[in-house]
Amino acid sequence: MASVTLENVTRMYGAITAVDQVNLKIKSGEFVTLLGPSGCGKTTTLRMVAGLEKNTGGRISIGDNVVSDADKGYFVPSERRRLGMVFQSYAIWPHMTVFDNVAYPLRIRRKSDKEIRDRVMNALRLVEMEQYAERPSPALSGGQQQRVAIARALVFEPEVLLLDEPLSNLDARLRTQMGDEFRALQQRLKITALYVTHDQSEAMALSDRVVVMHGGKILQVGASEEIYRRPENRQVAAFFGTPNLLNAKVKDCRPNGGQYYKLDVEGQGWSGECHAATEMPRGTDVTVMVRPENLQIREAGAIEEGLSWSGEISQAIFRGPHRSIMVKTPAQTLHVETPSLAEIGIGRPVTVAAPSDAAWAVRN
Repeated sequence: MASVTLENVTRMYGAITAVDQVNLKIKSGEFVTLLGPSGCGKTTTLRMVAGLEKNTGGRISIGDNVVSDADKGYFVPSERRRLGMVFQSYAIWPHMTVFDNVAYPLRIRRKSDKEIRDRVMNALRLVEMEQYAERPSPALSGGQQQRVAIARALVFEPEVLLLDEPLSNLDARLRTQMGDEFRALQQRLKITALYVTHDQSEAMALSDRVVVMHGGKILQVGASEEIYRRPENRQVAAFFGTPNLLNAKVKDCRPNGGQYYKLDVEGQGWSGECHAATEMPRGTDVTVMVRPENLQIREAGAIEEGLSWSGEISQAIFRGPHRSIMVKTPAQTLHVETPSLAEIGIGRPVTVAAPSDAAWAVRN
């Protein structure tokens, strides 16, 4: 498998910049996801790697081979890039059997009948679809069609696999199942994969690294847990889930014995400790992020280490495995996730607490 390198890659549509000087290196065998809202440039970036669109600036390399260099006017067509691609719609041909769908990339490459038979059945075996080889494509379920699309993308042994929201047409249960199955397949075969999605949970569950994009630019690149727990700015923090984002000022900053700093911060009607990636002078305006699942509800007046807020419960929503609790405080209404069996009383005065390790500060 090959690496993928993007150097200052840009895509202009007239005066509109869809992708703005993106730099990214995907290692061989790595699973990297481009994540962001609609219109952020993630699909355009994928299509430029695929050769379905030309970058108007920068250079793209697959392995040691440059496949597109805008400054030199060099461009390798998509069919010569040895890429497999799985589309959102799967693009399964309804007039063909499962076997013929998977065999198509080999037939247009004029492979022998024996090689086609061996490689198609091997690809179908990888996705556990060999028993459906002669079945008409319209007789397949959505999950089965997705497996056929993956088999077709793998059958000619591509150097890189590109996937454009391949799970979005499946229901929630099947989406999770197919995502887990594909991740296991990718790890087993050590395929280099570039994946596009707007689904945060999907990106975190599948990826070695996540690339958060907005407005054609990369905001942050890192492991899923790193981005979720330690975002580099308020925009990245707000994109994942429904975090509590509170305005505060730094009262003190000191090293924490590692790569992070411990801050004493103060907001409207609250104060406490949190962590940050960089040193911040006293008086710096910051946003403190605390995720709902890391907050705990205590009895009113309880004294807690870390951060705490006094307030009263204003709303409780039962969601099956958990309850979403809203607590009105002088600072703002806080969102708290609690076990569904927790006793909740609307209007009850409480203390909301978070350990300092669960609170993360970024500059405003």
